Amino acid sequence: MHHPNSAPEAPARDDESAPPSRMRDIFDSQRHAFLDDGLVTAETRIDRLNRARQMIGRNQDAIIEACQRDFGNRSRHQSRMSEVMSVMAGLQHARDNVKKWMHTDRRKVMFPLNLFGARARVEYQPKGIVGVIGTWNFPVYTSIIPLAGILSAGNRAMVKPSEVVPEVSALLQRLVGEYFDERECAVITGGPDVGAAFAGLPFDHIIFTGGTGIGRHIQRAAAENLTPVTLELGGKSPVIISRSYDLDKAAGRIMVGKALNLGQACLAPDYCLVPREHVEDFVTAATNHFSSLFPTIIDNPDYTAVINARHHQRIAAMVEDARAQGGDVREINPAGEDFTAQPAGLLKMPMTFVVEPTDDMLVMQEELFGPVLCIKGYDTVDDCIRYVNARPRPLGLYYFGTDAAEERRVLDRTISGGVTINDVMTHSSCEDLPFGGIGASGMGGYQGRDGFLTFSHQRAVFRQTRVELMKLSGMQPPYGKKCEQQLDRMCKIEEG
Repeated sequence: MHHPNSAPEAPARDDESAPPSRMRDIFDSQRHAFLDDGLVTAETRIDRLNRARQMIGRNQDAIIEACQRDFGNRSRHQSRMSEVMSVMAGLQHARDNVKKWMHTDRRKVMFPLNLFGARARVEYQPKGIVGVIGTWNFPVYTSIIPLAGILSAGNRAMVKPSEVVPEVSALLQRLVGEYFDERECAVITGGPDVGAAFAGLPFDHIIFTGGTGIGRHIQRAAAENLTPVTLELGGKSPVIISRSYDLDKAAGRIMVGKALNLGQACLAPDYCLVPREHVEDFVTAATNHFSSLFPTIIDNPDYTAVINARHHQRIAAMVEDARAQGGDVREINPAGEDFTAQPAGLLKMPMTFVVEPTDDMLVMQEELFGPVLCIKGYDTVDDCIRYVNARPRPLGLYYFGTDAAEERRVLDRTISGGVTINDVMTHSSCEDLPFGGIGASGMGGYQGRDGFLTFSHQRAVFRQTRVELMKLSGMQPPYGKKCEQQLDRMCKIEEG
């Protein structure tokens, strides 16, 4: 869905005019090619990863322009960092490590089989065809970065970008068509009906990035085919600022993170838990830092707009709900600009703090996913832990502190998809860490070797010894005294 003043929808293509049959044809062609080709060599995987990386690197200007048109305004530097640099880095990491990841993993064989030559190993086998469903906030990243794990594991892929970003979706469809045979990788475009049909295909794995509500629909559709899913969702990611940490430094790092896509990020900090006596100091510091990042807003090319009218209205309604309930709502508008006088098609909003919100306000019940940050005071860190644990498990949790024992307490007593200590969101940029959620924030992880494992079937292979041990040990019919003795020995419980 896009607002009337945004970029027009891309013209209809074959995938949109007859999506179910067209999607099934592509799926069947990938399935046949996968089965016919058999072994997927390291060289083939590296070639596919190289082509994906070249596709992004050689077309970065077009990617940045498409993001600009879909958002109305989006920081070009941010688009290059998020949609180009990060994607290229992930694909390169996979390309450079895939041979090592593919190595067979030898496993131990239990006594006495190991003495007679039995051997065990795990082989990492491609699953087959993987469906990728991306989202609009980082449209190239969420659609393409899963290919690092998918292609390194030897699979083929079908990609469904978000219909909220029609310019990026059309571009990805064209580029993937230029760099890949559709039997290797193909992009399907279209709206919710196309997405529903896509999720219903009998993929060997589906990875979805988006909201929790849609994630439930994806999982239901996948269940019909017993398709495993990786869900990268979101939630209200908390920040805990310890009394041991420099408040001004924490405020600076938090606001830099919140500035990324202006909070339209699944890992964006949603609420900050600040020592009660320092709430006003934190608000002041955060306001100053954000004002230094963005001294002006409406004409500032670095200040990303809200994606469309629907999301603009959603964010505005949450802020208005807080105001209506007597909330302490503070807008950061350094130049005193009039946001009702923006150019047509531009939907910028000032960063807004809701200080000491109550739990019945919408801003504390729903994922913000925009330029809004809630700030709450706390008395003890245990109060923070209880507050976080009383809510759905978040995708990210952020702790600022220099107290090692307190840090350990927070880590041991909370559960989240990932954690960044003394910063926000940056754990996701480490290629050697898995990225994913838990509970309402998702399931499964990918990125780096963990992505390779997610999209591989870990196939157990056992080679039996030539010796007829079962017969010699009496562990086959007709059973008798020798079998009883073996069972007595093997089932003995150690006392003490």
